[in-house]
Amino acid sequence: MTRDDLFKTNAGIAKGIVEACAKYCPAAVLGMIVNPVNSVVPAMAELYKKKGLDPMKIVGITTLDVVRANKFVGEITGKNPNFINIPVIGGHAGSTIMPVFSQDKIAKTIAEDKIAELDKHVQNAGTDVVDAKGGKGSATLSMAYAGARFGKSVLAGLAGRRRVEGAHCKRDVTGLPY
Repeated sequence: MTRDDLFKTNAGIAKGIVEACAKYCPAAVLGMIVNPVNSVVPAMAELYKKKGLDPMKIVGITTLDVVRANKFVGEITGKNPNFINIPVIGGHAGSTIMPVFSQDKIAKTIAEDKIAELDKHVQNAGTDVVDAKGGKGSATLSMAYAGARFGKSVLAGLAGRRRVEGAHCKRDVTGLPY
């Protein structure tokens, strides 16, 4: 399946969900686990905007890459990944995934000559899972965990508790729209 095929298939599924939410729960925050996140989320945000709704309520869940980066750093350092927080910026496809190891106190202890290999490990983790399953699946449990973690953070935030979670969403703080 090409990236274009993936986009067409997943954008069609996402469109149905976004249209239903626009009709039945327009105030909801939509956390979308979708690939390619950096293409589908902007399209769905524009759809929401055309319906007169807040496009910033369409959020692409990129927590999976954070969870993977945290786990790999934990393996290297022998530390608990629950106390590691590697910000991951960019998209959710190969080299567009950019873990920022320098922003975590535990990851900062990793030798600089190991970082390029660690970058590749995070960037290729999804492909590694697909390959391990013989092309017959993806990281469904990992995605579920990432979605649950993200959802828990959103609910905590809506309840007034401070949470920080990476996501792919529309923004208005720089000249870049996403």
